[in-house]
Amino acid sequence: MVEKAQKPARGRPRSSSRELLEDAAFELFLENTYAKTTVEQITQRAGVGRSTFFNYFHGKSDVFWVDVDRGAQALSDALGAEAPDAPLLPAMGAALASVTREFGPSRVPWILTQYPLIGNAFEVQASALARFSQWAGILGTFAGVRLGVDPASMLPRSIAYALTGALVAAAQEWAAAGAARGSLEPYVTAAVAPLLAGFATLT
Repeated sequence: MVEKAQKPARGRPRSSSRELLEDAAFELFLENTYAKTTVEQITQRAGVGRSTFFNYFHGKSDVFWVDVDRGAQALSDALGAEAPDAPLLPAMGAALASVTREFGPSRVPWILTQYPLIGNAFEVQASALARFSQWAGILGTFAGVRLGVDPASMLPRSIAYALTGALVAAAQEWAAAGAARGSLEPYVTAAVAPLLAGFATLT
């Protein structure tokens, strides 16, 4: 289910140039479609210069992923905070729970609920894939180090991409649940639990 398109409401005043650019972009995507919106239009709507846009974003599609990018850094920090002797899979599960707990009804990445309005723009798909790969890379590196193997070898990569896939599936179901969705955490916990149990027999 796609929620009715509306101006983003994030529960706090928008103050920084980056936040103004996000809001301006989302408004224009709804008004003109993603494909017909230009960076120049976004900066004009936000009341900032073109160079300011590129201080924060590499391209137009990057405005979708601010919260996801913050989540990637939070995941790296959460994994780094796990005790060195903590069992691998419970540690990964705890880190994912910690990060996704922060996503709730007032913090939903805009693209998750409005994707059908964006269409299948190649650059959006490419930017999404880059984020999935980033999260998988963080998980794979952690798994490889803990297992004492090359993070690029099959087992840590399998763990990482399986967990990332489950995370994406959980996020999609969470977004589709509508305004009563609650926190993302229980969706992710349910999605990754079978994988954590299965990989436990291999590690």
